[in-house]
Amino acid sequence: MSAWLFDLGNTRLKCAPLGADGRIGEVLALPHREDDVAAALAQALPARIDVAYLASVASPSLRAAVIEALAARCARISVARTQARLGAVRIAYAQPYKLGVDRFLGLLGAHARGAGATLVCGVGTALTVDLIDGDGLHRGGRIAPSPTLMREALHARAAQLPESGGDYAEFAADTEDALASGCDGAALALIERSLAQAQALLGARPALLLHGGGAQELPPQLPEAQPAPSLVLEGLAIWAGVERAS
Repeated sequence: MSAWLFDLGNTRLKCAPLGADGRIGEVLALPHREDDVAAALAQALPARIDVAYLASVASPSLRAAVIEALAARCARISVARTQARLGAVRIAYAQPYKLGVDRFLGLLGAHARGAGATLVCGVGTALTVDLIDGDGLHRGGRIAPSPTLMREALHARAAQLPESGGDYAEFAADTEDALASGCDGAALALIERSLAQAQALLGARPALLLHGGGAQELPPQLPEAQPAPSLVLEGLAIWAGVERAS
């Protein structure tokens, strides 16, 4: 049976084949625009797929465009949803639907890595921070604007402030560097405080996983961070395995 995984976020569409052994194949990044997604999927995917597993936090219209494009070549499409519990992983939210499926799948992927307590940080349109302990219990999290969104919001309100460019410095000497330093620094401060609070809560410092399109800009200031660019797809593979077995 041929199966593919699809992670549709607010800024990116990633996909990868899912092997019979549950392993993820080569990850592809595809165009994210509604007008381009059908052609991109047609070029990237086999002519026929038995099942597509989709995780989406994108707009309803973009999600519908992706599902329509997949329906042309997939026998079955299975859409992942947040669950109160899956295996050892138990989420903190009393109403599971309020926890974004990307965060839920990130927790699944993080716990499956076997590193014990982990702080999972996603850097995309939003900056999300979630703590999961070694037993799989989600201790809750935070949501904030990502550095990219901060820059875009500042530029929208004050056009003279550029929405990109600049380098991180502790005390910047020009506007571009000051913007990069302030917005990246806000994200760093939130992550560092979350690490400190997690250590106080659990009695030991958790591992730190970073994923998302903006994650690569933060590791120089977070030397302990472990990049996990396909973490949501890793979690989706786990969800798909449970779904197939049920």
